[in-house]
Amino acid sequence: MTRFRVNGRPVETDDDPCTRLIDFLREGLGMTGTKEGCGKGECGACTVLMDGKIADSCLVMLGQCEGASVTTIEAFADGRHPIQRAMADLGAVQCGFCTPGLVLATSALLSDNPAPTPAEVRRALEGNLCRCTGYVKVEAAVLEAAKEMSG
Repeated sequence: MTRFRVNGRPVETDDDPCTRLIDFLREGLGMTGTKEGCGKGECGACTVLMDGKIADSCLVMLGQCEGASVTTIEAFADGRHPIQRAMADLGAVQCGFCTPGLVLATSALLSDNPAPTPAEVRRALEGNLCRCTGYVKVEAAVLEAAKEMSG
């Protein structure tokens, strides 16, 4: 039995502890917001937060989640979070495939560093590949969200 929390909700599962977290989220819980891109932890599409830190859910096994708190993009489902608003308002989303990972990576960054420099934003997001936006608008959106979140 593996016990952990997903978006604040307790989860218990008898699934194989070697099941990938992304598969459990998508198939076991029906949470399809987390995307699988490369399956190798290189693209960031499957980004979740584990105890507030970025994790590639394609590389995390259920057994590693014991006692952890996992946050997925569904935690931002209301669409009113400053990160989501800034990304939408500044055109930092296009096809949307990478957006969940970028939102979660931004959340982790701003949790640790509420006033990042542009270089710190680029460094924090370097594990997230986006083929549509070119990152300029993404960086601007992160900086705008940081301003809004810090008051």
